[in-house]
Amino acid sequence: MQLPIVYHPNYVAPLPPGHRFPMDKFKLLYEYLLSVGVVVPEQVWQPDYPLQSWIELVHEPDYVSAYRHGTLDARVQRRIGLPWSPQLADRTCIAVGGSILTAQLALQTGIACNTAGGTHHAFPNYGSGFCIFNDIAIAVRVLLQQQQVRQVLIVDLDVHQGDGTAFIFQNQPQVFTFSMHCQANFPGRKQTSDLDIPLPVDMEDDEYLQTLAHYLPDLLSEVNPDLVFYDAGVDIHSGDRLGKLALTDTGIFRRDMQVLSTCMAAGVPVASVIGGGYCDDLDALVYRHALLHRAAATVYQQYKL
Repeated sequence: MQLPIVYHPNYVAPLPPGHRFPMDKFKLLYEYLLSVGVVVPEQVWQPDYPLQSWIELVHEPDYVSAYRHGTLDARVQRRIGLPWSPQLADRTCIAVGGSILTAQLALQTGIACNTAGGTHHAFPNYGSGFCIFNDIAIAVRVLLQQQQVRQVLIVDLDVHQGDGTAFIFQNQPQVFTFSMHCQANFPGRKQTSDLDIPLPVDMEDDEYLQTLAHYLPDLLSEVNPDLVFYDAGVDIHSGDRLGKLALTDTGIFRRDMQVLSTCMAAGVPVASVIGGGYCDDLDALVYRHALLHRAAATVYQQYKL
């Protein structure tokens, strides 16, 4: 079996021109992966629309219903940062289905990658920072409910702390949350992950990778997870407009190789989502997101999964 890649062909929702969240990147990423041969169509899996009861394993029913029907309070809607539309509501639910499928495929094959996901600022009763439903948290709760896993390690390497995820799992010992993020960045009010590693502004490749290497192998030994959920945000890049760290493209690829190789060496499956990335140059942004899939394909072959 080839490395599974999860993508939904209708994953584009219209936003006003010039909006800060580059919604087109999801479709462009998929097309890029095909065009350069990182992915072939036979590798691609399309997610089903998730059950609402699965979304409600994390989110309060009133919030889920109000968002899906476009009746959210205006203040709550503004906090999300994305204008509501039926297409965006549909896309949001499909993103959840994509991360659930990615996790299930990772358990079967060792590694699986989504071409979206990583909405880690969503809380049980509200969204924030372009995040509406917390796809990682929902996928983990579904796996736990179905007894497909007993212990999960979330490795969140987006430049922003995974505050929603940390809050959701703060009293759930089956889930260990690890967030390595820029301290002087959104959210202003941090939550408490099981392990938070705040990083200084302008940290570069080598120091970042050394910091990660200091923590990840020990975490795998101590947590002993059945699955790692990896949020591979590329907003750690020096050119990201919402970042404040200073990694290069090479540094991001080395990071992804490091995470995936370390997990494979420990015998732990990895489900990966692309996380954040904000750049006016969409071609550069898509290239950075694709580094995750390049690394996954390389490691997948190295370990003959």
